[in-house]
Amino acid sequence: MRILMMAVNDPAGMAIAFAEALNRHTPHACRLITLETRYNHGWRQDLHLPDLGPEDLGEVEHLLRTSDVFHFHMTADEDLAIGPFLPRDFMAGKLLVHHHHGHPDYRSDPGKYRRKYRERGRDKILVSTPDLLRLFPEAHWMPNFVPQDDPLLMPMGGKPRAPGEVPALIGHSPTRKDLKNTDDLLRAMAELAAANEPARLDMIDDAPNRECLRRKRRCHIVFDHLQGYYGVSSLEALSQGVPTISGLDAWNREKIAEFTDTDDLPWVVTSPSGLTATLRDLIHDPERREEIGGKSRAFIAKRWTDRIVADRLARFYDA
Repeated sequence: MRILMMAVNDPAGMAIAFAEALNRHTPHACRLITLETRYNHGWRQDLHLPDLGPEDLGEVEHLLRTSDVFHFHMTADEDLAIGPFLPRDFMAGKLLVHHHHGHPDYRSDPGKYRRKYRERGRDKILVSTPDLLRLFPEAHWMPNFVPQDDPLLMPMGGKPRAPGEVPALIGHSPTRKDLKNTDDLLRAMAELAAANEPARLDMIDDAPNRECLRRKRRCHIVFDHLQGYYGVSSLEALSQGVPTISGLDAWNREKIAEFTDTDDLPWVVTSPSGLTATLRDLIHDPERREEIGGKSRAFIAKRWTDRIVADRLARFYDA
């Protein structure tokens, strides 16, 4: 099967990750067209329209004509202007998939998208995190993932143990601080500093993804967010064997347990009011951190690999 993914911009690098995983682990062939670069994260690209010359548009047209599947990410649809082309002019006989990644417009008015898809007879809808199923119950959850065998996504050996050798390093990599409980983390760090606790914060802000991974891998603890679900930042840190704090709610834990076939999840779950105490406990217990980190890496390597998710997406197409 020939799959063409299309996105205005790549959401957290997941579109290219899915395309590469499909090509690596399934018999399908997948390409990705993107139109814009947002943030400074340096995701890998395939056919990025601003980088293409007039001589490259023939390949774009060829893919639009010959693909079996149009897979639209985020708010993209058949009216996405890809240079001189519109996907709607090439839709005959295509399987159409819409994949939502929590765009603010989708979160604020999911009914608009549900009505649009119902009017257009679309029922192949994917969402990237379980919480989005609450907004779109008819959708299918297609988990985000990380390529767990990338050296930057593997545990770092020889990391100093804190306290004693160095302060505990706490990492946080928010794309949008207003959505990632960054203020709660800063408040907790101020409380720890006032108590002379041995900890310091690495705020990984607006950095290319490879630099973000290098810095996150050195951390003793990573804080994702407390929004009830998990972010790609969680999956990166879990794969790196770093204890990862997130405020997973019961709904998300249940859905993750169904997907991974275990309810023994490795996240350190807390709330805004409990964050300072959670950090303090981890700072002072390196043995517990190492135990959680080992469990985290094993969880990703066994139950949440790129192959598992690529096979899940391939089965979705095949069905």
